[in-house]
Amino acid sequence: MATENKFTFMGVDYGAKLAGTTAAAMVENNSLQLWHSIRGQDADEFLLKLILEKRPSTVFIDAPLTLPKVYSQSAYTSGSDFFYRACDREVQAMSPMFIGGLTARAIKLRTILAEQGIAVLETYPSQLAHVLLPDEKGYKKDLATLPIIAQLLQDLLVYKFAQPPQDWHQFDALLAWFSGYRHLNGEAILYGEAHEGRIIV
Repeated sequence: MATENKFTFMGVDYGAKLAGTTAAAMVENNSLQLWHSIRGQDADEFLLKLILEKRPSTVFIDAPLTLPKVYSQSAYTSGSDFFYRACDREVQAMSPMFIGGLTARAIKLRTILAEQGIAVLETYPSQLAHVLLPDEKGYKKDLATLPIIAQLLQDLLVYKFAQPPQDWHQFDALLAWFSGYRHLNGEAILYGEAHEGRIIV
C-alpha cells in the first residue's frame, strides 16, 4: 500500500481562471488536507504557488493535458477525430478543443512543473465517482447530498479528511487524489491510448 513517506502526490480539480473553482487535496500530517482558490484570484498562480510549496512528486489533475492525435500528424485526413481523444470518448469527457483555454493553461502548468521535476498526470473525477458510487445519483446535483456522498468516499480511504469537503470542487479534488492513490498502488483504470493521452482513474 502507498504511504505518505513513499508517495507524496496531490489531486487537483482545475477550474476557470478567476472563478474560485480550483481545489487541491494532499496528505499532510497523516490526514487529507484541502485547499481552494477564491473568486477573482488567479487560479494558476494559486496552484503553482501551492504545488511549489508542498512539493508533491506527482499532481493528478482534472484537465486535458494533450490534444487529439490528429494535431500531431503532418497530414490531416477527413476521417480523423478533430475534437476528441480516445480517452475522452471512453469516459464521455468534454473535448479538449471545446475547453481550449483551460486545456492550454493545464498544458502550460504541466510544462512549468516538469522543469521543477514534478510530474503532472491527467485524471477525471466524474469517472471515478461513476466507478466507485454507481448507484449514487446525487453526485454534483445537490449540495445537500455532499455530506452523505463524502462519507461514502471517506469509508473507502486509508486517510481521514482533515475537514469535510465544502463543495463539489473540493470533493472532486479528493477524487483526483484517490485516482493518484489507486494509480500508485496499481489499481487504477487507464483510458485512452498511450501515444495520444491517457486518463487515469
